Amino acid sequence: MTDRVLVIGGGVAGLAAAIRLAPLPVTLIAGARLATGAATAWAQGGIAAALSEDDRPELHAADTLSAGAGISDPETARRVAASAPGIIDWLVELGTPFDRDVSGKIALGLEAAHGRRRIVHARGDGTGQAVLRSLIDCARALPSIELIEDGRAGDLVLDRDGHVAGAMTMRNGERHFIPARAVILATGGIGGLYRHTTNPLGAVGGGLAIAARAGAALRDMEFVQFHPTAIALGRDPMPLATEAIRGEGATLVNGRGERFMADLPRAELAPRDVVARAIWRQLQHGEKVYLDGRAAIGARFPTRFPSVTALCRDLGLDPATTPIPVRPAAHYHMGGIAVDERGRSSLPGLWACGEVAATGLHGANRLASNSLLEALAFADWIAADIEGRTETGATRPVELPLSAPPTAHDPTRLTAIRELMEDGVGVTRDEQRLAAALGGFAEIANGAGPERDLAIVGLAIAASALSRRESRGGHFREDYPQARPELARSSEITLAVARALTAELGGGRTMGRRKN
Repeated sequence: MTDRVLVIGGGVAGLAAAIRLAPLPVTLIAGARLATGAATAWAQGGIAAALSEDDRPELHAADTLSAGAGISDPETARRVAASAPGIIDWLVELGTPFDRDVSGKIALGLEAAHGRRRIVHARGDGTGQAVLRSLIDCARALPSIELIEDGRAGDLVLDRDGHVAGAMTMRNGERHFIPARAVILATGGIGGLYRHTTNPLGAVGGGLAIAARAGAALRDMEFVQFHPTAIALGRDPMPLATEAIRGEGATLVNGRGERFMADLPRAELAPRDVVARAIWRQLQHGEKVYLDGRAAIGARFPTRFPSVTALCRDLGLDPATTPIPVRPAAHYHMGGIAVDERGRSSLPGLWACGEVAATGLHGANRLASNSLLEALAFADWIAADIEGRTETGATRPVELPLSAPPTAHDPTRLTAIRELMEDGVGVTRDEQRLAAALGGFAEIANGAGPERDLAIVGLAIAASALSRRESRGGHFREDYPQARPELARSSEITLAVARALTAELGGGRTMGRRKN
């Protein structure tokens, strides 16, 4: 037995959990050098918190539920919104340099679907990096935290009663077993599985695959948020053209100069999923799409949007005089490992935090600037839950897995997976494309090689998307374009069920058995 807690993931979720656990001994494994591999550092948005006199956590929770398209959990939304002011205070204590107004108060911004100004930023569009730096500095200073950078987790290790007892890890090419009283997965999202993404290319759902192979339940895997205006100038991953550009009056036009959003409700300021689908349809008809800010912004681009201007100019384009080519790209995964109000998964001894977890907060569509908040809130609750447990890990002997050390991804197979995700489980879906994707994922998932885990994640997403015969939030079925009220609830799936559904599809039988 051991008192050590193992945290897998070096972004805001993992670091915050490790810090909150002090003085319990923690080993934190990051897949890259801290601050280099986490999507947190790329976060241009802020942290939502009801801090103004005209705002209340209840209003924040209501906006969260509205964005979630009918399947967000009301109690989770209430708890997370209520925790936000205290979390901002904690980050201030850690030294996070939040932007302030002339009176010295924390400045509050407004974002789409928020009814009040409640978005807290640090260094303008550098909130993620600023928060991450504060957490890294704190974690490095705590003697209770052992940091292992450039490490990898391979398999969860279960005792003979099914209790998670630690994990196999890779360091310097060698396999190690790290025993733990508790394991926290905080490994981020899945955007790197898509051909077009705004996420780090290492965000390929590794934590989801680790949990799924051990038998953990997954929730709402079909819900993927696509940012509508990723800059299509050849970079992989793709940088963003912030929604604020459209807020300043920029329009979306196709290659013929036609403004194709003009007749839709709210035009270019429609919800993110509506804009993404409108752009996608233009691309499917062979058109190119551009974000045209010449008339509305023009010479103000360098001062109003310095980061976007610098990026575009670095790639040979001046947005003040030339429209920016854009397209939708995978941005955030609302689904993940199913966890309860304490962050516990269906496997005893395993918790999940951050984008890898499905807490019930985001539902079918994430409200802007709620993701960092969710990770920070659940990191605190998970730490409190682990500290209060009397169990200290495995109670029966463990058998270490014999899996081979991971090897480098095969570029051809990796490209095939990204193509399957883009074409089969992308902005729009239908039965034929989902079935084709399932078949492709199953073939790879049943084989050997490091691509197996990537295919396992794709398999779970595609199976969930095929089973949800409606359109809701980030999940749009062209063959079922309307939301069905009787399906306004979360979905749940395991790897075993996903594989069984794939086998049924191959046998020509119905795919409708999964709980939906």
